[in-house]
Amino acid sequence: MKIALFGVSEIKLGKHNLKDPRLDQADKLAEADKKTHAQADMIGEDQLLDADAILALHENKADLILKDLEFVETRLGRDPQPGERTVLEKIKTLLESERFMFNSGLSVEELQAVAAHGFYTNKPITVAAREELQNPEALVLRAFQEAGYICFLTVGGKENRAWPIRKGTSAWEAAGTIHSDIQKGFIRAEIISLADFLAAGGETQAKRAGKLRLELKNYVVQDYDLVNFRFNK
Repeated sequence: MKIALFGVSEIKLGKHNLKDPRLDQADKLAEADKKTHAQADMIGEDQLLDADAILALHENKADLILKDLEFVETRLGRDPQPGERTVLEKIKTLLESERFMFNSGLSVEELQAVAAHGFYTNKPITVAAREELQNPEALVLRAFQEAGYICFLTVGGKENRAWPIRKGTSAWEAAGTIHSDIQKGFIRAEIISLADFLAAGGETQAKRAGKLRLELKNYVVQDYDLVNFRFNK
């Protein structure tokens, strides 16, 4: 995923490991050749509209809102169609009350009416205090999570690895994040929750305790599920 930095020069652009301590906990209980964190790609202000999410300092929140407000006022001045005008006026009210469009209660139909336009505040936005920059790794992880992303784990063998997915992703879709062949040949997913894995003291112990579940394509993967995909090769 891509996170655009708005007014945050203290975090370097490029790929950042999402250092979630839960991967460290799992890594201690599952033998593997290496540990691989999920990653997020930090991009600059010039790519705001291409980002999946935005990370901004609190002091820059108003500037982000102003970008959208200026566009809305310009668009309203060009006499848009009645349906679009109604939605733009509603957005203008939201922005003037210092609210972002994202998660503001706009309906699917309303968003569709203005879908041709690129809005900055219609993306997930994490607003941070400047003191949070003292721990940039935690801040990047928070932006990832607040944008609606989670991870699932695969453990043992070559690597213990966290794989980033959006909340609500099915087991079949998650399989595709590893390899398209796994998705095509999907049979089932063997699931152990992280809590059960840690409580049992490892994968073998969790299986012996009856904590492994067999799930089909439509199972919605939960945050930090341990997943083993069975598939036809």
